[in-house]
Amino acid sequence: MNTLSAKNTQTRFSNTFSRLEQIAQDILDHAKRGGASASEAHVSDGFGQTVTIRKNEVETIEYNRDKGLTVTVYIGQKRGNASTSDFSPQAISDTVNAALSIARHTAEDDCAGLADAALLAETFPDLDLYHPWDLSVEKAIVLAKSCEQAAFTVDKRITNSEGASISTDESQFVYANSLGFVGGYPYSRHSVSCVAIAEQSDAKQRDYWYSVARAVHDLEAIEQIGKKAGERTVARLGARQIATCEVPVLFEAPVAASLLGHFASAVSGGNLYRKSSFLLNSKGQRVFASDINIRELPHLPKGLASSVFDDEGVATTERNVVENGVVQGYFLSSYSARKLDMQTTGNAGGVHNLIIDNGDSLSFDAMLEQMNTGLLVTELMGHGINTVTGDYSRGASGYWVENGEVCYPVEEITIAGNLKDMFQGIAAVGNDIIVRGSKQCGSILINRMTVAGG
Repeated sequence: MNTLSAKNTQTRFSNTFSRLEQIAQDILDHAKRGGASASEAHVSDGFGQTVTIRKNEVETIEYNRDKGLTVTVYIGQKRGNASTSDFSPQAISDTVNAALSIARHTAEDDCAGLADAALLAETFPDLDLYHPWDLSVEKAIVLAKSCEQAAFTVDKRITNSEGASISTDESQFVYANSLGFVGGYPYSRHSVSCVAIAEQSDAKQRDYWYSVARAVHDLEAIEQIGKKAGERTVARLGARQIATCEVPVLFEAPVAASLLGHFASAVSGGNLYRKSSFLLNSKGQRVFASDINIRELPHLPKGLASSVFDDEGVATTERNVVENGVVQGYFLSSYSARKLDMQTTGNAGGVHNLIIDNGDSLSFDAMLEQMNTGLLVTELMGHGINTVTGDYSRGASGYWVENGEVCYPVEEITIAGNLKDMFQGIAAVGNDIIVRGSKQCGSILINRMTVAGG
């Protein structure tokens, strides 16, 4: 049984942690009495605050306090699911009954069911995921104003703003199932963002910067976030189009993480068993350049995607997903694993801190020098990804680079290729890692892509 509830959270949340545990147990007991052969429950409680400033005036103040529960029942291999935000005994009873009714009218699925009991987490180390930020609205307003002001101070051509925002979020949850598993913990997530708009010769440009972390002292400095947003916006003024060409493309760190996301999606169970992935049967195959390694590190302290167990209670483990370019494993839940006649990898609910490297990470400047001449991509638009074929085509903007030096901004271009070729063509991975989610990497240099200009 989980002991992470030891942190004193009862004065901050609407419900104590023990109350969530009791609700989860009540759900399981009711499901059993109703004829379920197995059941599981997820109960959560949280609150957050967002303050947004625009042009030194308060634009929005949002405060949310949310709670909810989801119950899944199994009658043999028939599955039913229902949810509610009402924690009253009657609502809990009605929700369980609804799930039971759905299960009785659902066709059997030989892959349905709880996770294997032998794979459930048994130890619950504290991953240091909960760091409350006692931020008053008044203080948030002051901070947001200073962030936006830092952007305006960069250059007089910054004439407008889409705002600066300060957000805080705290949540706690309990997951329990009829195999006797009970686990959960509190966690926090705080962020600061700023979007600036610059104008020159009737042409306007916008850009942004933001930081997110579990603990406030791990965020980038408030003024630095605004300053970066301003600097990035001004740098885009005077953007041009370029002629269509085939050149190396350097994905800046904030957008490079999307490449890691496309890989994770392609080797996730749902796409694999539906045969809607360009990386079918890729386990044991060399998919990336031979020096590329991708690790999953679910137990990183303060990690934005860290967890001791997945959404089914399965213990998470550190592993090499790609080693020397070769795929070592997939991302599977119990259901998708059964569909593929494999074992779950503890990824029900998603991936846990994917990190890519090639053993010789370079600085950003060194990557520009290695690229020599080509395109630096700082923003991607659209969703032109075919998960079945791997074809890749997205709108982009960024900078043209010659002799390892940034020359001028470019816009209204499209970059295209195939993800198989792009993964094989990774020439360098940067050490300029920016952590904003479950995929972490520095800038990524692809040896050749088609760049379509005007």
